[in-house]
Amino acid sequence: MVVGSLPTADGSAATAQAGCLIVLNSAGHAVKTISGPLINGPWDLTSVSNGVTSTLFVTNVLNGTVASGETPTDGGTVVRVGLISLFGHAPVVTSERVIADGFPEETNEAALVVGPTGDTLGEEGTLYVADTADNRIAAVPGAMFRQTALAGGAITIAKGGYLDAPLGMTLAPNGDILTANGANGNIVETTPGGAEFQPYETEAGEGGLFGLTLAPNGQGVYFVNDAENTLDLLH
Repeated sequence: MVVGSLPTADGSAATAQAGCLIVLNSAGHAVKTISGPLINGPWDLTSVSNGVTSTLFVTNVLNGTVASGETPTDGGTVVRVGLISLFGHAPVVTSERVIADGFPEETNEAALVVGPTGDTLGEEGTLYVADTADNRIAAVPGAMFRQTALAGGAITIAKGGYLDAPLGMTLAPNGDILTANGANGNIVETTPGGAEFQPYETEAGEGGLFGLTLAPNGQGVYFVNDAENTLDLLH
């Protein structure tokens, strides 16, 4: 398991540090940290694995916006990290590359920083990113093999509508994108073409939703309910 760490000394953006990625083994022990100039405020990530190789897609929110009240910038990035994991050994980083940049990011008293958050890899190799600050879903085609960064916050496929501060993101079994709204506690389903469906309402309310993932065998969606400090299941 890989988790992102964005440390701050006093809970404010002014003391935020670049942070790192922490790799945990099956016993929950940290076995490796991944850091460097491209990892700068990791805010969320997704991964895909194929045997001993894995690929991480990490959203970063500290490339320019670090002080409270600072003017929003377009420094948010998505970084692709390649790993190789051999049994009994900590993973080894084989590559790191920015594959998209130009996402808006800004400080926020409640959320610390608002910028590119959840991401998920589509069936055709397109990475979808929740652009929280601009209230949209962005797409990065060819994310697994892209060698140059897609500028301008990538390609907008949906903006506004039922989206309301999208945060967490996962892919539905039918290939649609499921996004957790931070502002109203709804889960929005969006097709890769940008069509939105009537949102699924949860009881999390404003500020209650963040991460979400599919339940095994397609039996629903697990989501983090920060308002109740629970992990809930939406059938």
